[in-house]
Amino acid sequence: MMSATSTLAMTHLVPLAKDLDENKVTPGVLGFIVFAVIGGAVWLLMKSMNKHMRKVDFEEKPGEAAKGDGPAASDRSAPAAPAKGAPAKGAPAKGAPKTT
Repeated sequence: MMSATSTLAMTHLVPLAKDLDENKVTPGVLGFIVFAVIGGAVWLLMKSMNKHMRKVDFEEKPGEAAKGDGPAASDRSAPAAPAKGAPAKGAPAKGAPKTT
């Protein structure tokens, strides 16, 4: 059984629904709100990305690579030592057939 408020609401909303074109679908207010929230989120992310990108120093300072302070410089200057028990470079692996 329908209450008085629901009956009153139905009598007022049904004529409004008939005024709308039944073949036309629109996103409505909820679609606009969702689109606006997504747009705002993208704007905030772009603003944050620009702030972080300004902090990045893209130019390499002269002589920085030549110092040899970091691990990258030491990797370039000397080859890495093989792991303990690993075969030397060019040596066949254990159990590999010998080639002549």
